[in-house]
Amino acid sequence: MPMPLLEITDLDRRIWEEELDGFVPEQVFDAHTHIYRWAFHTAPDKESGPYRAFVKPGFEDVTFAMLDECDRLLMPGRQVERLAFPFPFDGGCDFEESNAYIADDLKPHSQSAGLMLVHPDMSAEHVEATIQSRGLIGLKPYRVYASTGDAVHCRITDFLPEHQIAVADRLGLLVMMHLSRPDGIGDTQNLDDLEHLTQKYPGAKWILAHCARSYSSWPIERAGDRLRDMPNTWFDTSSVCETDAVAALLRTVGPRRVMYGSDDVPVGVLRGKYVSFGYGWAYLSEQNHSLNLSHCDPRMTFTRYEQLRAMQRAARAVGLSQGDIQAMFHDNAVRLLQMVGGPSDSSMNHRPTV
Repeated sequence: MPMPLLEITDLDRRIWEEELDGFVPEQVFDAHTHIYRWAFHTAPDKESGPYRAFVKPGFEDVTFAMLDECDRLLMPGRQVERLAFPFPFDGGCDFEESNAYIADDLKPHSQSAGLMLVHPDMSAEHVEATIQSRGLIGLKPYRVYASTGDAVHCRITDFLPEHQIAVADRLGLLVMMHLSRPDGIGDTQNLDDLEHLTQKYPGAKWILAHCARSYSSWPIERAGDRLRDMPNTWFDTSSVCETDAVAALLRTVGPRRVMYGSDDVPVGVLRGKYVSFGYGWAYLSEQNHSLNLSHCDPRMTFTRYEQLRAMQRAARAVGLSQGDIQAMFHDNAVRLLQMVGGPSDSSMNHRPTV
């Protein structure tokens, strides 16, 4: 028999059965997933580069079917559709093949949709032609492609120039935005730029990934009313494992603009957790710590389970209803995709308004 894609331990089963099975709805729309091939990472030193720690053997050619299998193992009994996009490899990436691959892989899945991986050097004409020919519904820029060469301190338009935003505005596309700058959404420059761009280009619909890149609560709390009142912005929870960060987002923008995302593959299926400290955060894994864990069960579970635990505890802390939880896991994303002319879900018409 072939080896299973993931090993599910008794620890994983306990967390799912005791904590998560009763929380995750039967219908799920995953608003943050990757479909890619390792071959599209064209850096000559990629085997010794930083992405190798994330892209494990067995996850080098990711398809919709592989994501289905991950969900079958990690969230059994759930029906999952997805918003997917290529993996943004740094140091060398085949953009054309990446976008062709994801478009072809999504063709049989009419209730899911894909985004185009973009580079700031791409012309508006090229972006529009690719969107139209590939049947994609939005853009996925990434900070490592910043024209300044500085992925840490760059501004939004350094890696998503306005001529590309204008295409998203005119065609009513999504923009999956992973903010740069150390303070994420708590950075005044990011807030100024987002306010300006969302007002200037009202047709674009922005998804601010990873709780607006807030792995703890303070950036969201700092953004406050400016974030709440920002037009055309939605948020996904992918990779965020701190309860207070998810709760702060829910309290700030409400449950109808927050969407579940797994960050699979590869992040959600890794064993570890994003942890915050001071004004920083980092990924803690079984391989990168020297903690003495002799006093407890030292095993780690999947990053996705840590994220779902944070979402559950945040939902309880904020007082979300079952309707709110269903919206966060499914309905919000479906409604957003309907707004951009993406897949529709006829079952939405039969679900009570909540």
